Amino acid sequence: MLIRLLTISCLLLTAACGQEETAAPAAEATPEAAAEAPAAMPQRTAAPPGAMAYIISPSDGATVDSPVRVLFGLEGAGVVPAGIEFDNAGHHHLLIDTGLPDLDSAIPADPNHRHFGGGQTEVEIELEPGSHTLQLLLGDAGHIPHNPPIMSEQITIEVR
Repeated sequence: MLIRLLTISCLLLTAACGQEETAAPAAEATPEAAAEAPAAMPQRTAAPPGAMAYIISPSDGATVDSPVRVLFGLEGAGVVPAGIEFDNAGHHHLLIDTGLPDLDSAIPADPNHRHFGGGQTEVEIELEPGSHTLQLLLGDAGHIPHNPPIMSEQITIEVR
């Protein structure tokens, strides 16, 4: 459906400009053809040199009670809400009990990938007793990690 809308839009634009129609035949604009075409990769925003994220608290190896208060740190870059394109800035994502996501795609939004699109720099999270890992990953306006990624070291905490 999207390909058909794009094709119609292109036809209207070329007609409005008085140019000759050069759109591909409608037979190629099928769902099957779209499935075979590779998806466009999002453009990763360049990271400012030396930028780094870090977890201020809790410290690596700490034993804590739930809810756990996590303080985010960022050096060499600014914090802005999601959707706002601003040079050398982004917003935090807290990765809980998971590794890094695909760095060429938007960071998932699920219980293991918490988004802080309002520009928040701390959170209280409920965690079950046991061992947990935490890591920060900065995302750009579209939740895509910078290039190179601005991230913290992964820490491990023990929740009583």
